[in-house]
Amino acid sequence: MGLDDLLMASGFGAPIDDNVDVSAGKYFNTDIPIGKRPIDDADLHNQRKRRRSQSCELTSDDTNDVRNTTSISTIIKAVERLSTEPRLVADGSRENVLTTTVGKHNDLNAITPQTMSDVLNGVYRNQIDHLTIVDCRYPYEYDGGHIKGAINLYNKQAIKEFLDNTVTSPNKNHVIIFHCEFSTERGPKLYRLLRSLDRELNAELYPRLNFPEMYLLEGGYKEFFQTHKEHCFPQSYMPMLHKKHSEDLRHFRVKSKSWAAGDKPRQKSRVNGSGTRLCF
Repeated sequence: MGLDDLLMASGFGAPIDDNVDVSAGKYFNTDIPIGKRPIDDADLHNQRKRRRSQSCELTSDDTNDVRNTTSISTIIKAVERLSTEPRLVADGSRENVLTTTVGKHNDLNAITPQTMSDVLNGVYRNQIDHLTIVDCRYPYEYDGGHIKGAINLYNKQAIKEFLDNTVTSPNKNHVIIFHCEFSTERGPKLYRLLRSLDRELNAELYPRLNFPEMYLLEGGYKEFFQTHKEHCFPQSYMPMLHKKHSEDLRHFRVKSKSWAAGDKPRQKSRVNGSGTRLCF
């Protein structure tokens, strides 16, 4: 390696020219304009320090870029995996425990009344650590007959409080099953709401979720009651449009409209480039 090459490799800048004198291990330019002092060791030392500092700053920026790229890459891989492996729960950590069926809302995992009955009969007791059945009907419907053990959450505030106050663990399989009277409007809407709030809560840790495994009871309470009333208490069915509760219906509908007024339009099923459905 020549002297010019050595200097370039050492970070001193452009190669020296014919006006450079080499003596006593020091490099200085003999053609410096009058009034300016020669470059000495201190100048070279300070120059090295400045360049080291600039190099460190660039390295820090590069590190941030790498982190951002890695984060985006991780999200893309997670979305691709979730969209091509429909048996996975929504955070990709494991497969769904329950067998799903084709329902009216193809972006949501749906189960049949028979599968719901199997869950209540303990068929999946070794695979489900905790079960929550969310009845999204109005209170007078719930009081008129509901699935044993179900909780009544019928508005946005109740869903938010459930998310905030329910302790979860990635080591425990907490399954949530939503339904309303027919599982066509209220149940699906609150299912999507909980998932949306859960995504917001874990936005920095995508695809992590507090509740990655959720289902919709296809046919709702009405169909379940017709075939499995032994799992209901009391063993009766109160329709939403029962004339006895017309005033209650108006009351709860007004409240529902008030909290839904600021909601975005319902999202349609998301599909990736290959046409594969991505469950919500």
